[in-house]
Parts: sequence; structure tokens; C-alpha cells
Amino acid sequence: MKAHQMLTRPLLSGMRRIHAVLASRRRAVARGVTLIEVMIVVVILGLIAGGVAVAVLPKLKEAQIKTTKTSALEMRRAAETWRSMHGDDCPTPEILRTDKAIDTASKLTDAWDDPFKITCDADETTVSSWGPDKKEGTADDIHVPDLVANNTQK
Repeated sequence: MKAHQMLTRPLLSGMRRIHAVLASRRRAVARGVTLIEVMIVVVILGLIAGGVAVAVLPKLKEAQIKTTKTSALEMRRAAETWRSMHGDDCPTPEILRTDKAIDTASKLTDAWDDPFKITCDADETTVSSWGPDKKEGTADDIHVPDLVANNTQK
């Protein structure tokens, strides 16, 4: 072998290694995703989540109101039964549970985790929830006698 061949062989071998490393890096970059692509995917997912939230949240509120009305109606029936056995006393939700007028698994609170309020007149038992805004005397309050009157008219 000639001297210049002996010197160029290691150089060519080193260049081949460098070329192989650069080629593998180019392939890795070609397979990866850019920051712009990731941001586009995140924006699309955000738009989808926003659309789902707009569609689902009103249904959730309706379901909470319906659940509260059903629970209040059950509580009223139990309170009226309890009153027929105990005279003119007005029960609390806790008394109804203690006396087993309602099931121990029954919730004593509305869908917003506020306790039901039971009020008694001489001949009427009322179960109330302050509704989603949790304020007494507003339009979204739920009162069971109103609910009973609406059910008999339909």
C-alpha cells in the first residue's frame, strides 16, 4: 500500500461514520413532529372540548333540577306520612331518616349539596330547595307543592 492510501483510509472511514450519523439524524427529524403541528392538535382538541362542554352543561343543569325535584317529592311524601303518625309536629330530613320514614341511602340534600328545608302548615307540608344559585326567594327555587300542582294539571 502506498503512503497516501494509508492516510486516506482512516479519513474515509471517519467520513463514512459522520455521514451515517448525519443520515440517521435526518431520518429522526423527518419522523418527528414540529411544535406547530403539536400546537394545531392542541387547538383542535380544545375546540372539541369546548363544543362538548357547551352541549353537555345545560343537560347537567336540567338533570340536577330533575333529581332535586324527585328527591323533594320523595321527602314530602315521607314527611306527610310521618306527620300523620306523629300529630302536628314538623319533621326534619334527619328525623325522617332516623325514624326510617325514608331510606337511609336517601340524600338529605339537593343536587347542589344544600339541605332540604321542610316547613309545615296545618294541612300542608312543603319541601324546598334554593336551587342552583343557592339563594332563597329567587326564580330557580324548587318548592314541592308547586311541583305537585303542576303534575296534577298535566
